[in-house]
Amino acid sequence: MSAEKKKQNLKLSIVIPCYNEAENIPLLVDQVESVVAGHPIEVILVNNGSTDNSADVLEKSLVKAKNTRTHLVEVNQGYGFGILEGLRIAKGDYLGYTHADLQTDPSDLLIAFDILKKAAWPDNYYVKGNRKGRPFFDNIFTYGMSLFETVYMRTPLWDINGQPNIFHRSFFEKWQNPPSDFALDLYALYLASKENLNLVRFDVVFPERIHGESKWNTGLGAKWKFIKRTIHFSRALKQNLKLKNE
Repeated sequence: MSAEKKKQNLKLSIVIPCYNEAENIPLLVDQVESVVAGHPIEVILVNNGSTDNSADVLEKSLVKAKNTRTHLVEVNQGYGFGILEGLRIAKGDYLGYTHADLQTDPSDLLIAFDILKKAAWPDNYYVKGNRKGRPFFDNIFTYGMSLFETVYMRTPLWDINGQPNIFHRSFFEKWQNPPSDFALDLYALYLASKENLNLVRFDVVFPERIHGESKWNTGLGAKWKFIKRTIHFSRALKQNLKLKNE
C-alpha cells in the first residue's frame, strides 16, 4: 500500500474519561457524533468510576450513536487510569484523548487528525492542543508549572495539560508504568520529547465549563496538592530514567 493510500485509511480512536459528568454527557455525545460523522474516528467514553447517574445517562445517550461506545471502570482510580483503560481497548492506528467537560471543543479532534493526515510521516507525530482564552490566574499557574518542569526535566514542556493529545499506537506501546493521575499528561509529553517525536501544537479555545465543576481545579488548596503530586512524579520519573541509563 502506498504511503498516500495508507494515510487515507488511517483510523483514530479518542478516549474521553468521564467522572461524574452526567450533566455534560448528552451534549458531549451529540457534539462528538456530529463532529466525527463520516470520519474514520471511534470515540470511547470511559465511565471512570462515576458516583452520579453517569451510567444511566451514557446508556440513554448512546442508543443511537454510531461512532461512540462506552467502557466502565468500576472504581475511580484517577484521571490517568481512565484514559489508560480506554487506550488499551482502542482499535485505531492512532490514539488520543481529551476531556469530557466540553472546555475542549470536539471539533478540535478533526483539526488534530488533519495535521496527521497531511504529515509526510504521521507515525512520528505527537499532536497536542495549546489552550487559549483561559483566566489570568490559571495562565500564571500553567506558566509557572511549565517553567519548573522545563528546567527540572531539561526538556521544553509547555501547557502540559493542553488537550487533545493524539499519537501513533506504536508510541503508546512504549509506555512503561505510566501514572494513573493527572501526571499522565506530563508523562506522555515528556516521553514524546525523549522519543524525538515531531511535536505539533495548535491553538484551542478553552472556555468556561457549561455544567458542573472541575474535579481538581477547585481553589488554591487543590492547586497546591496538584503541584506537590506533579513534583513528586517528576522526581520519580527522573530517578527512574537515571537508573535505566546507568
